[in-house]
Amino acid sequence: MSKSAALSASPNQVLAFRLGSHHLDARLPSGPSAAAALLDAAGASGLQNTPPGSAALALHARVAGLAPQDVYSALEDEKTLLQAWSLRAAPYVFPTRDAALFTLGILPDSETSIRHFITGVEPALERIDISAVDVLDLTASAVVEVLDGRRLTKDELGIELASRVLPRLTARQQVPWQSPSLYAATQSLGESVVRFMLPITALRGLCCHAQRRANQALIARTDQWLGSDHLIGTDRQIVTPPVLSREQAGSELARRYLRCYGPSSLQHFAEWVAGPVRSSGSLSSQSARAWRQLEPDLLPVDFAGRECWIHSADLERFLTPQPSNSARLLPPHDPYLQLRDRDTLVPEKSLQRRLWKTSGNPGVVLVDGQLVAAWRPEKKGRRLALSIEVFRQVSAEARRQIEQEAQSLAPFRDVETVEVRWQDPRGNL
Repeated sequence: MSKSAALSASPNQVLAFRLGSHHLDARLPSGPSAAAALLDAAGASGLQNTPPGSAALALHARVAGLAPQDVYSALEDEKTLLQAWSLRAAPYVFPTRDAALFTLGILPDSETSIRHFITGVEPALERIDISAVDVLDLTASAVVEVLDGRRLTKDELGIELASRVLPRLTARQQVPWQSPSLYAATQSLGESVVRFMLPITALRGLCCHAQRRANQALIARTDQWLGSDHLIGTDRQIVTPPVLSREQAGSELARRYLRCYGPSSLQHFAEWVAGPVRSSGSLSSQSARAWRQLEPDLLPVDFAGRECWIHSADLERFLTPQPSNSARLLPPHDPYLQLRDRDTLVPEKSLQRRLWKTSGNPGVVLVDGQLVAAWRPEKKGRRLALSIEVFRQVSAEARRQIEQEAQSLAPFRDVETVEVRWQDPRGNL
């Protein structure tokens, strides 16, 4: 097909294609292939784990017969899954074998791209009179030293990093470094700055999330958490993550993005990686390079009046997407909700503002691939009340499927019973 002849696509076609790419049209099989299914689901586009436990819920929506212990074991025992700061500086869960994609593949490499990736740090840098590049290098060196043989909470780590960096600053920089923070009353300004830098040290492969202590995540050195450059699975076979160049890692991540969110554009890919693009100058050079490597294999698509692209390897599946006949309860920040063209899934702007907020997002309910409701949990002891607010017409059969899905959340929320409370202001049920 000529690249000059753009395909055209409808919203339903695009959503069906994406649904299949996210393994939400039908759950991946359990049984002997369960471990592989877990990694396939996690590796499609990574799993944002905010609030904690969201990644496990997202995997539950994609893999049949999954138990919470399967996820914890993969993270903490077999270590075939890894949690670290990644896309948009958020904690992500992804296959250890794909670590380079979700770290090195998005590593910002300039003063501008570092500041864009950790938006908000600029006033502190100006007050201290230090560049983002310099303070990142200082923080990275301190991370390696402070975490050697230790696992600390983010609060503990921030205090020690700020103290370790202090003597490496000029006398003039040390004064504002020790002054009260602009961001948190209990922190020094230097402590806040090193906390800003932690996600990028994770992208450098220096630190990751280890097991939790009480209700707090512990941060460890990545090499010490995984055991040098390899890990040993339960079958005692050594699993070595493939060594990829920065360009290869970025290109493969862009490829997976297009598989899950295509048809799409470079700007939307860059926003998925590092957050809203404020201007062409803030577009990540790493994202642009990754996208350019794919350009020979991209096909244009005219979608919603925009010029978008799909990968040629996805063309057949894009033209013949499989319908979905299922209900799913997705957690806040589920990968399926990380699309940049939200109008495709939710045309109403007012509803978008309720579903995608700065904080406190609800989960969503999909029926046959369509977003029909939002859900919020309320846990009391060993009971979980699930409030489901309906936005679309929902049949009695769909309601039955939704309630069945709700019951399946019990082990993931450590409860014995789940009560569904329907909220339907339009009387659709």
